[in-house]
Amino acid sequence: MLQRLIVRNLAIVQFAEVEFASGLNVLTGETGAGKSVLMGALELVMGGRAESSIVRDGESEARVEAEFLLEKGELKDVAQELEEAGLPPCEDGILTVRRTVNANGGGRTWVNDSTASAGTLKKLAKRLLDIHGARANQKILEERFQREALDDFGDVEEMLERAKYAEAWEGRQKTIAAIKDLEGEGDTDEELDMLRYQVNELDEANLSEEDETIAERQRKAASMEDVRAAASEATEALGGEDQSVAELLMRLQPDLRLMARNLPEASEWVDAAEEMCIKAQNLSREIHRTIMQLEGAEENLAELDARLTLVNRLKRKFKAATVEELLATLEKKRARMERLENREAELASLSAQLKELDLALLKNGEKVSERRVKAAGKIGKEVTKELHDLGFLQAKFEVRLERTEPGASGLDRVEYMFEPNPGESARELRDIASSGETARVMLALKSVLSAHDRTSVLVFDEIDANIGGEVGRAVGEKLRKVSRSHQVLAITHLPQSAVYGERHLVVSKRVEGGRTLTGIEQVEGAKRVEEIARMLGGVNLTSVTRKHAEELLNYGKTDR
Repeated sequence: MLQRLIVRNLAIVQFAEVEFASGLNVLTGETGAGKSVLMGALELVMGGRAESSIVRDGESEARVEAEFLLEKGELKDVAQELEEAGLPPCEDGILTVRRTVNANGGGRTWVNDSTASAGTLKKLAKRLLDIHGARANQKILEERFQREALDDFGDVEEMLERAKYAEAWEGRQKTIAAIKDLEGEGDTDEELDMLRYQVNELDEANLSEEDETIAERQRKAASMEDVRAAASEATEALGGEDQSVAELLMRLQPDLRLMARNLPEASEWVDAAEEMCIKAQNLSREIHRTIMQLEGAEENLAELDARLTLVNRLKRKFKAATVEELLATLEKKRARMERLENREAELASLSAQLKELDLALLKNGEKVSERRVKAAGKIGKEVTKELHDLGFLQAKFEVRLERTEPGASGLDRVEYMFEPNPGESARELRDIASSGETARVMLALKSVLSAHDRTSVLVFDEIDANIGGEVGRAVGEKLRKVSRSHQVLAITHLPQSAVYGERHLVVSKRVEGGRTLTGIEQVEGAKRVEEIARMLGGVNLTSVTRKHAEELLNYGKTDR
């Protein structure tokens, strides 16, 4: 339910805070007092268009805030919408919506104190709020709404056949898209020849991850000649037989021993020279052994040159930066080649699959249509009865189903037919109903669908316009009936309707400092009697009109 609505600087409303009750909330007031502004505020809450002209003169922005208290079922659906939109969840079952409209254009939207898009707000609003009136979009005239209302009434969405139909429809759409994709490829012989050549070329290259290092391996192999020459020179200089480091150190040994006999500290020189000689010989042997091992494992430079040339050529041809991209290109072209080679067989398979899906659509769609036909007859009778209570004494309402080609919703086109007067042929509701008639048909439909409708808050804007007192009383009773399963907000000029409200809000205006201000007040007791009396007799209230108002209020307290 809508718990609270706060409006700031919207048209003639400087500030208004309204708390609503569950059940039926009626809003009354003199013409021009600002009731339409409240409707505009609710439309903003629903994600409606925000124009800078609605900002109160002299103010920088208008602001509307709404607070909804969600029940368990609503909370689950809303939670999913919030999660998909990346918005925070509701705390304690409370959903808050806030919108601002700038005087210089633009505005912002918040849901649960986080920035949201108008599109997200519209999705949420569809689950929570439904406005019916001259200013609002009359959904009852839309074929989709008419079908969904019928399906709700007949519990069509709960049918196993409806779920099977939806599954078959989705499969059919995918299958048709796949067939069109294959058929749209045209003559593929030339492309197939090219693909076979390219796949064969890449296959013969036998590419692998090792080819990613081919350039480094080729560079290393090409530099080995220089490495071998340097190693040969080093081994000869360190341990060769002629003028090597080891040879020179060995030649020094006798001289160092002679020196040691006469110079005690020279004995250490003998040991050091011997150690250096051994190290030079060992280093020479280590370099020689390592080079010999490398020569045994060395890759053939000519083969590496040829491999590098091949890899680079393929990279250029297929516009690939790496061998990994070349391998990916191979798989892509192989898949395309196999797809084209198997196209005829795949088309045959898809065609057979499509026939099976069409049979499933017809089989399950027929069951859905049968349920709809039964529901259409029943809902037509019930809505007609409700319309009689609402003053259309001779009117007739029916739901007509027309067989169509399979669609996402089934095999039927649903159309609401309305015959306002006897002797006139029934015609489509959208073609003949006035706004007032449409509103009352919607009220009649909502009365019938009250146990099925999933929108929690219904708003009726002057649904009882241009009707008499007795019919106004019937409208009030219907609104009360609908409010047993929904929260209802009803703007009315008829006292006979207003007395049925559980909460009565009066919209009034006054002038202060040359500016018009709108106020909203909840009335009870004597104040409510005065408001009903005003609606009955205008400004000159008498004891008779007050007495009449009291009688109406007492009458409206009892369900009938």
